[in-house]
Amino acid sequence: MNDTNDPDRLSRRRFLTSTATAVTIAATSTAAAPHVLAKTSGTASSEADIIPFWGSHQAGIATPQQGFVYFAAFDLVTDKRDDVIALLRRWTEVSARLTQGQTVAPLTDDVANPPVDSGEAVGLTPSRLTVTFGFGPGLFATSDGKDRYGLNKHRPEALVDLPRFNGDQLVPERTGGDLCIQACSNDPQVAFHAVRQLARLAYDAAKMRWAQPGFLAAQKDKGTPRNLMGFKDGTMNPPINSSATLDRYVWAGDDAGWMNHGSYLVARPIRIALEHWDRMKLGFQEQVMGRHKNTGAPLGGKHEKDALDLDANDADGNPIIPDNSHVRLGAPTVNDGAQILRRSYSYDNGLSFTAERWPPWRQAMEFDAGLLFLCYQSDPRTGFIKIFDNMSKFDMLNQFVTHIGGGVFACPPGAKEGGYVGQALFDIA
Repeated sequence: MNDTNDPDRLSRRRFLTSTATAVTIAATSTAAAPHVLAKTSGTASSEADIIPFWGSHQAGIATPQQGFVYFAAFDLVTDKRDDVIALLRRWTEVSARLTQGQTVAPLTDDVANPPVDSGEAVGLTPSRLTVTFGFGPGLFATSDGKDRYGLNKHRPEALVDLPRFNGDQLVPERTGGDLCIQACSNDPQVAFHAVRQLARLAYDAAKMRWAQPGFLAAQKDKGTPRNLMGFKDGTMNPPINSSATLDRYVWAGDDAGWMNHGSYLVARPIRIALEHWDRMKLGFQEQVMGRHKNTGAPLGGKHEKDALDLDANDADGNPIIPDNSHVRLGAPTVNDGAQILRRSYSYDNGLSFTAERWPPWRQAMEFDAGLLFLCYQSDPRTGFIKIFDNMSKFDMLNQFVTHIGGGVFACPPGAKEGGYVGQALFDIA
């Protein structure tokens, strides 16, 4: 097909084909008065709706979890390093605007060109929107002896390819990615709008590989949210209000070079066989999890935050918290103290055809639903990989869940105003 007659491809190429183009657009955007997304009775977004974008850490990691996520992974389709820099610079500039409740650029009445913003979030507040970026292993790849973007020697040791875990059924179309975007907000349309705009701005530099929206149950008591299995999810999370804990478990340390103050993200869409789970007796569900369903307390305890007593036995000498329960196998005490910061969301993609992995081997249309597992750590080797290796082999929960995709990403530190996310990497390379 001759794309010289394709207006979409022509407009994309006019928009972002070089660093110079991106700089020109940025200069034009900042020169005009901003258009604010939220206009309620003539007022802009309140400070409570806004989370600062600029800072030493990227927002959306140690930020109190919002109600909705739109996660997307991208493949880079350009072989030019300058295109990647231009894309990251533009993504950073636009994300800073969106998180402040502004449109991509000031709106105009120019009917001869595509709108600068798709417009579905005009009139909405940012609702605590955060946009977090990550770099996948493909950004540092070599092929046929050629360093793709001249970054291979700066690939962090911690950015390892995830091993194949027992039970993995990863779908290639939902796995991997050179770049990722995690947009979170208390309004699902705002989160989607953010990713949509950034995808539009990528044009010929990158294309979407896979995406997954998700939601978080709002608790009346502001307590731990529940997943689709009905259990509280994230009880053992390290506290995000403790800088010492975050420095130990979440942020990359001073020896991490350009990743100092960044974090490593493991993303895994996990399908849950809800129809199978819903047929299980409550007592069995609690044995699988190692917690009481109603209170979230560990078996043998009364309150959600009670410490796990992994040495407690019942009258017959059996562990009260089963050896192959989910909570035991994920506990820091059985994983050499390893901890990760979970930031997961439930998802529901409607229905799909499924052949069960368990008796009676039923085939039917079932819920395509589960958990978008997102976790941050200072090093995946001592975090997710350490914890999940045993869980993938022995966890009773495995008969109800299947990991169907995902990836690992290095999320750089935050950007200073006027800079861009990941700048430290490209400045040294």
